[in-house]
Amino acid sequence: MSNAYTTRYKSPVGTLKLEAINNALTAIDFIETEPASSKNLSSPVLQDTIDQLDAYFEGQLTTFNLPLAPDGTDFQQRVWEALRDIPYGQTVTYGLLAERLGDANKMRAVGTANGKNPIPIIIPCHRVVGANQQLVGYSGGIARKKQLLKHEGAILL
Repeated sequence: MSNAYTTRYKSPVGTLKLEAINNALTAIDFIETEPASSKNLSSPVLQDTIDQLDAYFEGQLTTFNLPLAPDGTDFQQRVWEALRDIPYGQTVTYGLLAERLGDANKMRAVGTANGKNPIPIIIPCHRVVGANQQLVGYSGGIARKKQLLKHEGAILL
């Protein structure tokens, strides 16, 4: 039997809804408006996520170490794993990421998988940019993407 847990986390980029099943983080969602009432159930993995997010936003953590269980296709899983290999403070283009995955012609497929990343920030899809370093496509919005990249020192805007 699986146990599902959720909690809210107030971050510098807005309120995040954290979700876990059993002992693995499964989703982070950007919350635009707080629900009138919400049931928050916490777990050790969610507390670890909060602790690591705190350290990340305080500039003390550059690599997350959490058990993850994102739900997706085999191709999406490969893309999300490749995202985790992008170093803190650096960016790559969709084309370069597709090339790293073995087919430079799959830029659009990589972009689609990137956009479906259920665990943003932890799986750093914000580090993927368009051609010529353009800030494009982020589930939390371009302003948040810019804020995260600025926090990491990847852009100086």
